[in-house]
Amino acid sequence: MPQFKGFKTIAKIPVEDKDTLSLVYTPGVGASCLKIAENPEASMVYTNRINSVAVIAFDYEKALNRAIFLKSSLLTDAYPLVVSMETQKEDFKFAIENIDINFCAIDVSLMEEYVTDIEFDVEIPVLKGYVPDLKEFFGTIARNVFMIDTSKLSGTVKERSLQLRELAGGVIETELTEEKRNKPVAIVSDGTAVLGYGNIGALASIPVMEGKAALYSELAGVDSMSFCVRTQKSEEIIKIVQMFAPSFSGIHLEDIAAPACFDIENCLSQTLDIPVFHDDQHGTAIIVLAGLLNALVLEDKNISNIKIVIAGAGAAGTAVAKLLLYAGAKNIVMDDINGAVYRGRKNDNKYLDELASITNPNNESGELKEVIKNADVFIGLSKGGLLTEDMVKSMEYRPVVFALANPEPEIMPDEAKHAGVYIMSTGRSDFENQINNSLAFPGLFKGLIDGKINRVTDEIKLESALIIASMVPEDELSTDNILPEALDRTVPVKIANNIIEKFSKH
Repeated sequence: MPQFKGFKTIAKIPVEDKDTLSLVYTPGVGASCLKIAENPEASMVYTNRINSVAVIAFDYEKALNRAIFLKSSLLTDAYPLVVSMETQKEDFKFAIENIDINFCAIDVSLMEEYVTDIEFDVEIPVLKGYVPDLKEFFGTIARNVFMIDTSKLSGTVKERSLQLRELAGGVIETELTEEKRNKPVAIVSDGTAVLGYGNIGALASIPVMEGKAALYSELAGVDSMSFCVRTQKSEEIIKIVQMFAPSFSGIHLEDIAAPACFDIENCLSQTLDIPVFHDDQHGTAIIVLAGLLNALVLEDKNISNIKIVIAGAGAAGTAVAKLLLYAGAKNIVMDDINGAVYRGRKNDNKYLDELASITNPNNESGELKEVIKNADVFIGLSKGGLLTEDMVKSMEYRPVVFALANPEPEIMPDEAKHAGVYIMSTGRSDFENQINNSLAFPGLFKGLIDGKINRVTDEIKLESALIIASMVPEDELSTDNILPEALDRTVPVKIANNIIEKFSKH
């Protein structure tokens, strides 16, 4: 019998091609999110929640050993979590009642004396002590499907994605290992900015987090877990993540709306000794910069001499603008629901005021259709259907359009090309030039974890973008091939090795 010492996250179906990627992640994942938003009980159908149990203790190794036992004896995907013995009971109770949505049961039997008088207001079983039948108590159902033929699924991408998740019970599970592993990365969301759907809640965001976890595993061998929280108050999210931080090797923030995401990331980065990375901000910024650098090579233009219009001044738009400025851009105009962001605009928050102070050097005002005139590049991080053919025609000769709203881009590729777009990118795997964060975050986190690096700096982000851009050979660079394939396994390896080599102090 093997002696298990750890566990790893694995995808229930190998992500080996664009079609599978479209089912596991975008654009297919959105269908499961909407099903759960309509009916919360669907989370037990379209995710692995029905077989996920949290094992919480004051000692991580004890929690890990308990999780290994549950997996080996019940096939339950158990996740070890640890909290400090100094944790106040009311804080612990609040935290459990906010993270319960990730699990079908919670095991706190290793801290029996501490929890005996706590009444948890949750709808799932909480194990406080011995029961004769754990399987019956937890109600877990392991839907392990080893041979799924995706060609047998039928219908649209969204319909096939739903069928896959219903058949397999989500897209991730755990596997026991004979070697010790790094603690998992926590993929944290409050569900306030899920894909292009906005605030559909944390429970409905879980399919996206599972998709991220599958990509972490497939592309970089990094273990991770969904850690969504019910509350949408920044200070409460921060407190919960801080409480459980010793359980993780890093914090991956996802689908948290601005401006809360800025406060959450800043506070966690300053208070935790593990890396904190908001993928919607920094992962997007890295891959957008990589794609833009190669697009400009084809256009024979310099980033410092072009006009860039970014639609969407939220988390992603802000981070993209700041990284492009760091890389040498001089003329970026931000656009949001109220039009161009400019100095002196009324009723802006402190984050928009900051953006205005570092962008829009000519202090342009007006709607998107006005500020996009003579722009060389449009980057859409807003909502579907925002960009029209007439707007594209008003741009500079051979315009570059990155329409990255998901699942519906700001303009569809056929419309954009009809209007004269030279280089077109979307966030979808079913079109060319996909701007996919999976090229960035798996390798970046692997480098941070293996290199024991606790902070994500602009220099690290720029280096990662340069690595990604360089992975397209010069003789293969073309208008429909400006980035490596989203599933190119060599990219995360090179990013990780570069980060370790240049930024690790060990």
